[in-house]
Amino acid sequence: RKILAPTDFSDLSAVGVRYACRLAKDVGAHVLILNVVLLDESNKVDKQELARHNLGLEDFVAKKIGDASTQVKIRKLVDAGHPYGTIREWANNERVDLIVMSSHGRSGLSRMLIGSVTDKVLRGATCPVLVVPLEK
Repeated sequence: RKILAPTDFSDLSAVGVRYACRLAKDVGAHVLILNVVLLDESNKVDKQELARHNLGLEDFVAKKIGDASTQVKIRKLVDAGHPYGTIREWANNERVDLIVMSSHGRSGLSRMLIGSVTDKVLRGATCPVLVVPLEK
């Protein structure tokens, strides 16, 4: 049993990752925490940028996930690409059972202008996607 929990290191994504960790503990699953480095216009990524993201992921888990991460088996992953496509690829390649993501709940014009990685993953994923709302 695998749960994929993407993060962009934001407080919002931390809500989803913490939820994924609690759920994994309850059902005996393990969590893949994925951070996606955006490709530049040449479709390449700098090795130093990957190293920074790996350090950032370690820091994110230590500071924003805390105890929730110590109670389950976690794999921390950094990959380069377009977030929604890379999330779907990891989900397919790892045969995850569930993707857990946070949502800020924007709608209307705000959502159209900004776009939503969560919405794109929802529409294209081949496994269930659990969307955790922002805690108010």
